[in-house]
Amino acid sequence: MSQVPIGDFGAATERFVASWTAGVSERAARAQALSEQVAGMSATADGADGAVRVTVAASGVPTDLRLDHRVLRWQPDEIAAEILQVMRRAQGRLASQVAEAAAETVGSDSDTARAVVSSYERRFPKQPEDDADDPGPEGNGRRGRR
Repeated sequence: MSQVPIGDFGAATERFVASWTAGVSERAARAQALSEQVAGMSATADGADGAVRVTVAASGVPTDLRLDHRVLRWQPDEIAAEILQVMRRAQGRLASQVAEAAAETVGSDSDTARAVVSSYERRFPKQPEDDADDPGPEGNGRRGRR
């Protein structure tokens, strides 16, 4: 059995494999950077003119809850409803932060960016900002009149 000389084809193949490997390593490093940035993210929202403030981690889990003294005049179900609404608003802000981080690390047009951002948009849809007709217990909104 005789050997077939591979000449330039062998060298070109080696260069291609080396280039492909370097590209994969670079994309993996950028994806890791995105993962680290996202893991450290949080978002905060407030409602009822600042009477309720909620901060959530990148996972959407609340990490801080602040209630102003004004909530003492509300009914318990009103407090709970406002907390949940504000929490959803904070969660809804995560997708735009993730999109920004993805654009900076992996590029906004990459499959990785599209997948990660889409996941956040599905799990935490953007919510309307604080209702203008719901200023809390001191205003003419629905809360605190008891």
